[in-house]
Amino acid sequence: MTIEIKVPVLPESVADAGIATWHVKVGDVVSRDDNLVDIETDKVVLEVPAPEDGVIVEIREEEGATVLGEVVIAILKPGAAAGTEVTKEEAAPAAGAPASGESSTNEESSDALSPSVRRLLSEHSLNADSIKGSGVGGRLTKEDVEKHIKSAKAAPVAASVAPAPVMGARDQKRVPMTRLRKTIANRLLQATNETAMLTTFNEINMKPIMDLRKQYKDEFEKRHDTRLGFMSFYVKAVTEALKRFPEINASIDGSDLVYHNFFDVSIAVSTPRGLVTPVLRDTDQMSMADIEKKIRELAIKGRDGKLTVDEMTGGNFTITNGGVFGSLISTPIINLPQSAILGMHKIQDRPMAVDGKVEILPMMYLALSYDHRIVDGKGSVGFLVTIKDLLEDPTRLLLDI
Repeated sequence: MTIEIKVPVLPESVADAGIATWHVKVGDVVSRDDNLVDIETDKVVLEVPAPEDGVIVEIREEEGATVLGEVVIAILKPGAAAGTEVTKEEAAPAAGAPASGESSTNEESSDALSPSVRRLLSEHSLNADSIKGSGVGGRLTKEDVEKHIKSAKAAPVAASVAPAPVMGARDQKRVPMTRLRKTIANRLLQATNETAMLTTFNEINMKPIMDLRKQYKDEFEKRHDTRLGFMSFYVKAVTEALKRFPEINASIDGSDLVYHNFFDVSIAVSTPRGLVTPVLRDTDQMSMADIEKKIRELAIKGRDGKLTVDEMTGGNFTITNGGVFGSLISTPIINLPQSAILGMHKIQDRPMAVDGKVEILPMMYLALSYDHRIVDGKGSVGFLVTIKDLLEDPTRLLLDI
């Protein structure tokens, strides 16, 4: 009896997916709920867990292959508990017989290794025979490999450093683009080619918000169990500005303009896989604590590759904060089908004229890129000035003025 390992049912908006990373090989013993493979869609990475304890006896789709929903990608033979040795005949009937020159000792040694041990050996180009095992029957454990790696790093530098490359050598590395990176590239080109994109700038004095945050951050964190950051102020100001300028909370659908009577704000989040824009929904109904908690939750999910398709879908307006990376000013690209995107930047002390005197103030540039087909210059500038006024005097957010 065997169990078919299938691609999960893909969301309606996703046509196909790609095999990103196999975490097991033919012959590996796995436990129930072990992650077998990462499947990458245009938006998220899906994990496929083992339905039962058993042995992987066949892998039908290799890394990089394009697959459809519910396609069989591997075969699992159930019943083997984790740590059980697997014979060649049970583990890999589809792999064919080994060459006559291979020793049975090597086969048994290789089959006894757990998936985590195999990955460590592969990542660090190590030979299992060179490491002494401390497990049952001398079996090699993950701790044995990690200990060996640490001891190798502690060895004299002269013994571990590879010879210097030949002078004049010019190496390069070619890797295929991930599906997410391809999607990002296509959407950015689409936004550039299909919109009448224009960017307008302004600057704001961040001292009022910084003083307010300094005064209340400890009490805020104690009461709401989350830090008080700048993003909650930005989201609240953007939400209020969207209420006053509905054309920026709109999108084009064919020959129609669609005005949205709800406020879903996308937040640009940098992840190891690329830039993603999860959505805060109904921000007009969220408190600042709710916003801070949700942003933190989405950022952690983005870092760990756990964002769902629903969390990535929708959004009427996007906020991107390049300031966290040190960007002083930029021209962000619209996140289609939205009509505008707001770029926040680095807060930097600059000399400013205030009431005829020069003062050093923490200033930040704002950049609003917008689709001129929907938004006129008057509306875009008014929108940006509204955000400036709200952030420079946060009490306006409370008084609705």
